[in-house]
Amino acid sequence: MVKITVTDLAGKASAIEAEVGLSLMENIRNADFDDLAAVCGGCCSCCTCHVFVDSDDFERLPEMEEDEQYLLEDSDHFQTGASRLSCQIEVDDSLDGLKVTIAPE
Repeated sequence: MVKITVTDLAGKASAIEAEVGLSLMENIRNADFDDLAAVCGGCCSCCTCHVFVDSDDFERLPEMEEDEQYLLEDSDHFQTGASRLSCQIEVDDSLDGLKVTIAPE
């Protein structure tokens, strides 16, 4: 299992054990974080699984696809170098220690 620290909207950080092969969104949802709506279920058609990735970890992630970039840039909470859709990040061993904060909707 991969350890990922998730901070909720109230500012509480919790370490979760993420399953490799699932998306970050699925792992956060499976860990019972109510703050992550994930309305589209991972289809990259909304922005309700938006997270801010810790600046030290952002470069470890695969590059963003065009559709993810478009959705995020349209968000009121977009932050360059931090914003990602958690449904578009597949968890693998290289993400051990990743730190993310759930973005407000």
